[in-house]
Amino acid sequence: MAQQYDVIAATGCPTGIAHTFMAKEALEKAAAERGLTIKVETHGQVGIENELTPAEIAGARVVVVAADKDVQAERFAGKPQVTVGVSKALSVEAAGALIDRALAAKGDASKVVAAADDAAEEKESIGHQLYKHLMNGVSHMLVFVVAGGVLTAVSFLWGIMSFDSTNVQYNTFAAMLKIIGGIAMNLMVPVLSAYIAESIGKRPALVPGFVAGMIAITGLPVSPETGLIDAGGSGVGFGFLGGIVGGFLSGYVILLLEKVFAKLPQNLNGLKAIFLYPLFSTFIVGMVMLGISGPMAAINTAMMDFLKGLSASGPIVLGLAIGCMCAFDMGGPVNKAAYVTGTAMLTEALAAGVGTDTYNFGTNFMAAVSAACIVPPLITTFAVVVGKKYFSQEDHDAGIVNFILGCTHITEGAIPFMTKNIWPVMPIMMIGSSIASILTIFFGVHDPAPHGGFLVLPVVDGGLQWVIAILIGAIVGGILFVIFKKVEYDKKQKVVPAVEAAPAAAVAAPAEAPAADGFVKEENIFLGQDFAGRDDALSFISNEAVKNGIADDADALMQAFLDRESEGTTGMMDGFAIPHAKCAAVKTPAVIVVKDDSGVAGWDTMDQAPVNVAIALLIPEAQAGTTHLKLLSKVAEALMDEDFRATVKGATEASQVLDAISGRLA
Repeated sequence: MAQQYDVIAATGCPTGIAHTFMAKEALEKAAAERGLTIKVETHGQVGIENELTPAEIAGARVVVVAADKDVQAERFAGKPQVTVGVSKALSVEAAGALIDRALAAKGDASKVVAAADDAAEEKESIGHQLYKHLMNGVSHMLVFVVAGGVLTAVSFLWGIMSFDSTNVQYNTFAAMLKIIGGIAMNLMVPVLSAYIAESIGKRPALVPGFVAGMIAITGLPVSPETGLIDAGGSGVGFGFLGGIVGGFLSGYVILLLEKVFAKLPQNLNGLKAIFLYPLFSTFIVGMVMLGISGPMAAINTAMMDFLKGLSASGPIVLGLAIGCMCAFDMGGPVNKAAYVTGTAMLTEALAAGVGTDTYNFGTNFMAAVSAACIVPPLITTFAVVVGKKYFSQEDHDAGIVNFILGCTHITEGAIPFMTKNIWPVMPIMMIGSSIASILTIFFGVHDPAPHGGFLVLPVVDGGLQWVIAILIGAIVGGILFVIFKKVEYDKKQKVVPAVEAAPAAAVAAPAEAPAADGFVKEENIFLGQDFAGRDDALSFISNEAVKNGIADDADALMQAFLDRESEGTTGMMDGFAIPHAKCAAVKTPAVIVVKDDSGVAGWDTMDQAPVNVAIALLIPEAQAGTTHLKLLSKVAEALMDEDFRATVKGATEASQVLDAISGRLA
């Protein structure tokens, strides 16, 4: 008989390397602290490990899904569950909060459904859904890029033409490496497309997804003689961008077909899966992809022509364009346009032969592109080493791994750093990459290998200058990144100014006000929360106030909070907010504290940083002139103390917050 678990969970991150297993460990520790049994299934780069069986799923009380990729969550239908991104479960406190929320979501035992509030709270945003689908494709594609790129680069160690049996450099083993690496690289776009589709439409979407990906790399074949569509002709592919479009198209076509065929008899389900879905989806997706192949190819060609046209503008203009394009989306369509242009020019260069002008320009261009692609991950490595105290431990670990990725020409490792702060991290990456590209062109470096990073140094003409150019770009970018993180860090350390809403007279509160330290109780302190935004946090506070007997009307209390916010934000600095409400629905003065370590977005603060801690003041309307001012002034005074702020933000137990606040409100 299968073991039954209180909690089952599934974790997965796009790369499947670190966060997947960090979330697993945090969930296991949080469950142990609560005396609960748990089994966590991981969706890492090596595949699914610790896989949940149907019996274990059926016997579980609740489900926690912490993933930014598809983990087949439909298996858990009918179970109370919480679904968040993997970054929301990296600490024991956050993981514990997810488990608590999943347990609280259990309503009528006979129905085993989540409560309405929890369901709304856990509904994924459209943006996160699209991101999850895209990252599912990227995570499957990444291994093909790494394997194919490195094997291709290694093949060049025997000579840049070692794969050509008619060339004096020919080597059988090198030719085999080039073939294997080339096949792996050619599978990149079809795999990307197929697994974006699979994330949306599940297994039936794989067929149209692969077909869409293949069309993206081959384009619409046309006869060179007649100019008409010809299966024996050749087309212009539209690559990476086309793969993304094809993946989303395939997935949503499957969802559409599911609705179209929903009314067919159940005994035809097998026919739908093996015949109707693959046939109609492939036809629809194929026709659309072929139809848009012209415009999509034109976009790619336009970007390539733009770069080629800059060749006469000098090293600075050309290097700046290459660097900005390569660092703009780090493996996305703009990056790929620069890279594909480089490989196209390199192909022309190799065909022209060593020593020709075409060869010199093409290999120099390729060296500049490679330098620009190598720099962003190295910027993060430099930054996390030099400015370690300004980064979280997970960012530090990722930055160290990026040293390996950068050295092997895998730009994508820098993406997580950029997505956290697109501005100014993206411009910083673009500056570093541009410097490396410009210097590479100036130094006259020639790289006859299209990939491989520093692994191809033996075949690079001017390898030392190339490394120097890359290091200069990485160091300059790294210094700028550290400066940005230091400014961000220093802002958080600044003294929080007194709240603008509290008048000066509030500092000396009337003596008749009741003792403030009795207003905060441990049961009104909620750590490890995960709020979608400011209003979500205020709604949670209002509902908890009613549950705990502080107020008798959650809607009226919520409106009082919003009315106060409309007068002026209660967001302070360093991750704190002090929302307050004077309301007839409040029966007794109280303080409710909520803590969201990941940050509450959409709360206007003085330093524009997300709110991590909200100390809410709830005051009966009748006591608004005394108790309200006393509480507000004492909280504002407490927030001016750096030690107080650090204690509350670092607290892992409600009792720690209680001790800190009670001491200040006494």
